[in-house]
Amino acid sequence: MKIKVLIILTICGALSSCATYKPSNVNDLCNVLSEASWYESALDSQKKWGTPIHVQLAIMHQESKFNRTIRPDMEWFLGIIPTGRPSNAYGYAQALEGTWETYIRSTKNWNAKRDEFDDAIDFIGWYTYQSHKKLGISKWDAKAQYLAYHEGWGGYKRKTYDKKAWLIKVSDKVKRRSLEYARQYKGCRAQLDDNIRGWF
Repeated sequence: MKIKVLIILTICGALSSCATYKPSNVNDLCNVLSEASWYESALDSQKKWGTPIHVQLAIMHQESKFNRTIRPDMEWFLGIIPTGRPSNAYGYAQALEGTWETYIRSTKNWNAKRDEFDDAIDFIGWYTYQSHKKLGISKWDAKAQYLAYHEGWGGYKRKTYDKKAWLIKVSDKVKRRSLEYARQYKGCRAQLDDNIRGWF
């Protein structure tokens, strides 16, 4: 009986650690994907949607720094009266409720949650695939993909980003992050693949 309880506690502990895992260095792709289940989910999204891992993770880094429960900052009137948040974005991908619901209907991923990494990375893969399909944006173009991600497909078509110099700077940062992540991935891909095989 004691052995059974110990096994159950061990399994629960392992699952809990996976659920609450947060990278210690969000600027290092190898560290971000050191949790085997995260790497497997990233590979699945890349295979399913065709957007490279480094592009997807560069977008997620910009949106949440891999914080599963992050929301836009509360806005205040006169510095003391809360007036609400600027949007209902939430989770790893900072997906809006409406866009998330569209993703769920499109993919039939009915149990998807915005604060689960595997669902969030799949959402980013899906969104970038749609941006490629609707707007002709290369899945490897982190800058343009991020602009479409931030402004929405309609906003990207209207080039709303042209009037937002700050957003252009952010998209350039996402591009640089993507290139750095790609470089890092080359150096640790073999080890990450070994981790997956060991995990099973």
